[in-house]
Amino acid sequence: MQQKVRFQIEGMTCQACASRIEKVLNKKDFVESAGVNFASEEAQVTFDDSKTSAADIAKIIEKTGYGAKEKTEDALPQPEEAAHVSWRLWLLLAINIPFLIGMAGMMIGRHDWMIPPVWQFVLASIVQLWLAIPFYKSAWASIKGGLANMDVLVTIGTVSIYLYSVYMLFFSPHAAHGMAHVYFEVGVMVIGFVSLGKFLEHRTKKSSLNSLGLLLKLTPTQVNVQREGEWKQLPIDQVQIGDLIRANHGERIAADGIIESGSGWADESHLTGESNPEEKKAGGKVLAGALMTEGSVVYRATQLGSQTLLGDMMNALSEAQGSKAPIARVADKAAAVFVPTVVGIALLTFIVTWLIKGDWTVALMHAVAVLVIACPCALGLATPAAIMVGMGKAVKHGIWFKDAAAMEEAAHVDAVVLDKTGTLTEGRPQVAAVYCVPDSGFDEDALYRIAAAVEQNAAHPLARAIVSAAQARGLDIPAAQNPQTVVGAGITAEVEGVGLVKAGKAEFAELTLPKFSDGVWDIASIVAVSVDNKPIGAFALADALKADTAEAIGRLKKHGIDVYIMSGDNQGTVEYVAKQLGIAHAFGNMSPRDKAAEVQKLKAAGKTVAMVGDGINDAPALAAANVSFAMKGGADVAEHTASATLMQHSVNQLADALLVSQATLKNIKQNLFFAFFYNILGIPLAALGFLNPVIAGAAMAASSVSVLSNALRLKRVKIE
Repeated sequence: MQQKVRFQIEGMTCQACASRIEKVLNKKDFVESAGVNFASEEAQVTFDDSKTSAADIAKIIEKTGYGAKEKTEDALPQPEEAAHVSWRLWLLLAINIPFLIGMAGMMIGRHDWMIPPVWQFVLASIVQLWLAIPFYKSAWASIKGGLANMDVLVTIGTVSIYLYSVYMLFFSPHAAHGMAHVYFEVGVMVIGFVSLGKFLEHRTKKSSLNSLGLLLKLTPTQVNVQREGEWKQLPIDQVQIGDLIRANHGERIAADGIIESGSGWADESHLTGESNPEEKKAGGKVLAGALMTEGSVVYRATQLGSQTLLGDMMNALSEAQGSKAPIARVADKAAAVFVPTVVGIALLTFIVTWLIKGDWTVALMHAVAVLVIACPCALGLATPAAIMVGMGKAVKHGIWFKDAAAMEEAAHVDAVVLDKTGTLTEGRPQVAAVYCVPDSGFDEDALYRIAAAVEQNAAHPLARAIVSAAQARGLDIPAAQNPQTVVGAGITAEVEGVGLVKAGKAEFAELTLPKFSDGVWDIASIVAVSVDNKPIGAFALADALKADTAEAIGRLKKHGIDVYIMSGDNQGTVEYVAKQLGIAHAFGNMSPRDKAAEVQKLKAAGKTVAMVGDGINDAPALAAANVSFAMKGGADVAEHTASATLMQHSVNQLADALLVSQATLKNIKQNLFFAFFYNILGIPLAALGFLNPVIAGAAMAASSVSVLSNALRLKRVKIE
């Protein structure tokens, strides 16, 4: 049986490390797929649990030189510890200060500012023989694993320049005359700059990129719980299901629950993306993380921790951020050959420069500059950094993408297929007119009673409307036996004392409606009823458009996205709604198979199709589309099939999802361009001697931070 497991990876220093772990895992016959995200430092592995276990896979990862800790779904993602400057980095920066002063002096002709060569040797030795040990360990583990990483480049470059300077200071013919040219500052400053760059990169990845920290803050650490008839303030981890909890004005809800007493207003925008507070009163639901903006409530906890909607969202976001987008393969392929290629270019630079210049010192400096200017980290971070920020932005808008691939595909969408009921409309239709077949022997009340008896076994909004209308009339609704749903047509059941009742489309109940003077029959949804295959009447149900539907359609069209309505309702109703919204493509009387077939036609015509739906009948079309969106709270099969979930039942949220995806993909392309351009430009400049190793090291450290900074711009992008 296939099982999916996630690991937090420790010890990766660049994309080459992630590629190495992927390569090792994907070679195993019991691993179906393995992906490692350098930005989130996470591995996602799908494997055959009859052949191995998660613990064994963790050991495989550890053998490649990295730590692996399994992440469980039952536990909430843990808050990241704040990144602090280590004593090692502080000492490195302190040792760099005299060298920085000396280099500044040389730039203005004051060579006496540089400390004496012997002291340069002492400080450089502290760095190379002690503080740089983590670089050596990482480089050796990488080489031993069969794939060189960034630390290999840094190690080769800095050790080479250190050994050269030692030779020149103590063993060269010029040493006795004090004329030796040493470059101890190069190794010290490269190690210092790269270490500082790694720290800034790590801090950005752990804090700014990831939205989980902000979500974790939504759960209070202390709550007021009733125990033994008294209110006590307890830590959140001591709360149990069934406990009564009090939340006052300005406090956050600690668990999903049912309100026992009190009333107020709660802001649930962290889950829905909708900033309007919801009224809360006895019998209603509260959701973990919601902020009580007014009033006070006492609620009984029904779900805690990862089982709450907030916990589910956090786990979904964590998994989605750790997944890899298809576009990342470009950087992965480049990173896999990057370090060996750079080493080859550095060696070639050394040979060619020595032959041309006749000075092996100059040749060495050029080669070292090539080694330290190259940066596979920028390539590795380009895609996942933007994905992490984009996923967080989507969640803030109430959109849960299942993985990075879905977000990337959503960015290409140019055609949207919408169901009508519950998507474009309120999904709460009301009976607008009733027709009883003459001489059928059933009056209006009887028609209501019989139809409601069958429809109370269905979940469709039209069915609920008929049942509600019958109850509002105060009618006794009889029981129905053996209900059976005919997908896309209607429902049948045996009603005691009546017979076999069918309720659904007119043709399903074998009813031919007469021409009505009341125009509502031309645009309403029709539910016809028959008894023992003899039609007895029909209901016309009208459903109002959602308040923001017209605005949402306008936004989609503004961005060049074609909109299609595909509904099981009659063609007249669908065309009427389409005309109200200015939609040119409207299809009615469609079965689930018809919807899926039409989606396939659009794809065959070259369209990238997004499907939106919330019912069981939408599942085939959701599966057929390039990317699909289900409404939260709709049918489970629709949510399971869809690529993403919309927390609000709003097409506006769909527009948000597509636009966030477009902005994210644009950011990824910018990052990839910068990363490739940086290396394509930097390596030749270093090889030709236009960049000395110190400047190259600083530039390499800055490149990753620049990519991360560009990714963070996504947080400020306006979605209109």
